[in-house]
Amino acid sequence: MTPDRIRVAWTPRDAPLVARAVAAVGAPARSLAGRLAALDDAALGALAAVAGGAAPDAAGDVLVVLGAAAALPWVDGVVYLGRDDAAPELLLPTALAPSVPPGVLAVAIRGVVSVPGPIAVLAAPPRLVPCGVARAIDRGRLAAWREAR
Repeated sequence: MTPDRIRVAWTPRDAPLVARAVAAVGAPARSLAGRLAALDDAALGALAAVAGGAAPDAAGDVLVVLGAAAALPWVDGVVYLGRDDAAPELLLPTALAPSVPPGVLAVAIRGVVSVPGPIAVLAAPPRLVPCGVARAIDRGRLAAWREAR
């Protein structure tokens, strides 16, 4: 471990967090986008999302969808994220706990990611996704994102 990095291992949680978001990377992200496109307007309107594709390969595609647990779509290969009371500004995997206290993890993450709003913490592949820019899902923008993949 170097002074500017914290190594985090993930272990099963004793009790899962309540889902508040669903995240996917690569092919599952594209499947999640397809599932979103199939939702009716009311179901889609209950959700917000942030998406990206920073890497030059298909594994760079990431999609995080925020909403109430019952409104989040299910797709194979996604990870559900929730809030731990010890680090409410992070969205952590619902079934996994970090090896460091969540509050310490939040301080470390805020030291390198200084954007407002929640930050999704993905365990595999390891990735931080700022979610403060999540917006209502627009069908046209969703279609354009899917076509670019």
